[in-house]
Amino acid sequence: MSDRKTVIVTGASGGIGAGVTEAFLKQGYNVVATSRNVSQSLTASTSLILVDGDIGKQETAAEVVEAATKNFGTIDVLVTSAGIFYTKPFTEFTSDDFSSLASVNLLGFIYITQFAVQQMLKQKSGCVVSITAALADNPIAGVNASVSMLTKGGLNAVIRSLAMEYAKEGIRFNAVAPGVVDTPLHQGDPKEALRGLQPMGCIGSVKDITDAVLYLAQAGQVTGEILHVDGGAHVGRW
Repeated sequence: MSDRKTVIVTGASGGIGAGVTEAFLKQGYNVVATSRNVSQSLTASTSLILVDGDIGKQETAAEVVEAATKNFGTIDVLVTSAGIFYTKPFTEFTSDDFSSLASVNLLGFIYITQFAVQQMLKQKSGCVVSITAALADNPIAGVNASVSMLTKGGLNAVIRSLAMEYAKEGIRFNAVAPGVVDTPLHQGDPKEALRGLQPMGCIGSVKDITDAVLYLAQAGQVTGEILHVDGGAHVGRW
């Protein structure tokens, strides 16, 4: 077993999840990284274990948590970065859209967090950081993501509930709510339009988000916080 701290990262093969994985490795953590095809994107090492699988399935979550405890002994941090995002008019969202969103965004949080918390209860310590979305608190005209935000807003709510439920057990729960971030998700979108989606008029970087995640992972007195990294978009109109 290692003396180094251990973090689990979901959605680790690209975008924010890959950035979070790299940031924690640089900080000297052991990392267990998972996504559907994470082994095709990252290279395993003594401090990086890769688990392929659908995070919306309970057996994937169980396998990831088992890999962490078996190989490294503890789970100090869980970062739930796996997420999908659809935009379309509300009346065009289908039940299949909702099922996909709920599977990845909600069940992908619930299962792995349940297993991780069981381990954290034994340790009497640990923290969970979820990646949600600034749009859940501050809808933007023309960005029609209502049903996607139903799931992201649900994550913000459950984070606050869990922060209270487990405060006496020494387990913290927080979320980072990004605005527009320069990831493959926005590859085909015009940059000028993206810059207009927040008051500071720039597009966030993956590092902006990973810095926030690292802060929350180490901020012992912070729990139940939704940290907006969105250039001020959640503040209101601009």
